[in-house]
Amino acid sequence: MNRDIITIGASAGGVEVLLEMAHALPKDLPAAVFVVVHVPVGFVSSLPELIARRSALEARHPLHDEAIEHGTIYVAPPDMHLQVRPGMIEVVRGPKDNGFRPAADVLFRSASNAYGSRVIGVVLSGYRDCGTAGMLSVKARGGLAVVQDPTSAVAPEMPQNVIDSVAVDHVVHPLELPGLLARLVTTEAGPAREPGQLVKQVEGTEKGLPSDIVCPICEGVLTETQPGLFQHFRCHVGHGFSLESLVREQGEEMERVLWAAIRALEESAALSHRISLRETGELRKRFEEKAATQTQQANYIRELVLHGARLDRADASKL
Repeated sequence: MNRDIITIGASAGGVEVLLEMAHALPKDLPAAVFVVVHVPVGFVSSLPELIARRSALEARHPLHDEAIEHGTIYVAPPDMHLQVRPGMIEVVRGPKDNGFRPAADVLFRSASNAYGSRVIGVVLSGYRDCGTAGMLSVKARGGLAVVQDPTSAVAPEMPQNVIDSVAVDHVVHPLELPGLLARLVTTEAGPAREPGQLVKQVEGTEKGLPSDIVCPICEGVLTETQPGLFQHFRCHVGHGFSLESLVREQGEEMERVLWAAIRALEESAALSHRISLRETGELRKRFEEKAATQTQQANYIRELVLHGARLDRADASKL
């Protein structure tokens, strides 16, 4: 069999490259193309229509359980993972991976599991490191890894992270990408390989090492891959994180917790103030002091969130 499954991950700056690539691909391309572009939740995607205007290939958002056809570009719908199984497409609202849904890692991983060495993984311009873990799966089973030359990318982080962690086969300028893919899909795929322990841990099919960190999305226990090789974390629900994305998600969770603390303190201060208006003497004084203290605490935490104020010993006394 030839390499007839092309999986593409892109983010900021990647759509322009994708459109130019689709324009130059031949109408009789003997492969199916699967595309994940990171889009915000609630975003209405017109990417299939934009591709179809420029390409001789058909482009669409696929339906769940749709049969795979060569000469078609399948684009992940917003807030849905695009997955591949033998002969069929899955469109599911599964756990976020690296904070994204759809996620390039999910597409790459499922395609690699279903088609082994027949997969060509492509990572285009984008921020952060989605696509790196998925490309490990592609390479582990004998597929090919192609990345946009980071020097030509609007956002070089995604392709550069793949280059730093994976044995990439081709680093190409966007102008060279269509011709390269047209050649690669005509080459014969070798036998699929069995992935090693690291990739199985990244994919979640083999349990990683226990971690003392909980999932910032569901608070489930995280496991992590072997230290020093490729740091990746996964909870039993299925949320996956690189080290960078885990730090980012924890930061967002911390902000949510701090805003919740501000709300709770301000509500308690308001209640204490109301009670103080109904009391007299020492009891009234105690509730007035409580309301003032909680207001001060809420204001300090707000200042911490808004301006990143440093918490020293004097400031800590306010809490």
